[in-house]
Amino acid sequence: MNSYYTRLTVVCSPELSELLIAEIAEAGFDSFLENDKGFEAYVEGEGYDKSAIRVILDKYAAMGPVTFQYDKIEKENWNEQWEKNYEPIVVDERCIIRAEFHHPEKQYPIELVITPKMSFGTGHHQTTYLMVRAQMKMDHRNKRVMDAGCGTAILSVLASKLGASEVEAFDIDEWSVGNSQDNIALNHCKNIHHHLGKLSELSFEGKFDIILANINKNVLLEEIPLYAPYLRSGGELLLSGFFTEDISDLEAVASRYGLARQAQDERENWASLLLQKI
Repeated sequence: MNSYYTRLTVVCSPELSELLIAEIAEAGFDSFLENDKGFEAYVEGEGYDKSAIRVILDKYAAMGPVTFQYDKIEKENWNEQWEKNYEPIVVDERCIIRAEFHHPEKQYPIELVITPKMSFGTGHHQTTYLMVRAQMKMDHRNKRVMDAGCGTAILSVLASKLGASEVEAFDIDEWSVGNSQDNIALNHCKNIHHHLGKLSELSFEGKFDIILANINKNVLLEEIPLYAPYLRSGGELLLSGFFTEDISDLEAVASRYGLARQAQDERENWASLLLQKI
């Protein structure tokens, strides 16, 4: 059994951070923490493909400055290191997103307990923050919700706590299955069903009142035509995972499927977009 974790520290722009995290996860790293300079990636022992990491970092270095370094953390110091770097997130003074080991001094109307695995599923990434902020403005009471590309299931948990009657969540990554189940149990949510796969491979009966999708621009452009038929008339589609300059492209595709903009939000050049089925 390995007695240490490998840490990969990457310094890059916020625009490259999410893209790098997604690809580095495919090369073996399974836990991530973002910071104001980039992010840290962790994996037990040498359980990653070092040559693949080198190719990934070289590819993105052509898009902007990227520097990195490896070091090792002894296993007995792992929890201490993780807890020291993982801070709770508070959204609009209404919702706190924390890990089990946090003990907040102040109570908030909504509390989400999320095991930190992939940081863009814990509220630390701007797009997750935007989705949470937008969701809290939406009426979820007795609504049927779809969470596409659910990651840690943070949005599913929030939907459940906001009064959704049923949540169907899915993701293409196997790590998401276990992590989502853990978070669903931690938050005592009984009405969330988790699936492995993408929407084109899955089949759900009936319509949804709300569809949530925090993915990336290219996937959203491909899947908006799949979301629309599942959305009932007057239903809402909340999107994030893209930059402000991408909004017009997404709106253009959405309009072809009877989806009209209701609201948008921005945070450090990342954006969210709320659409309604006409």
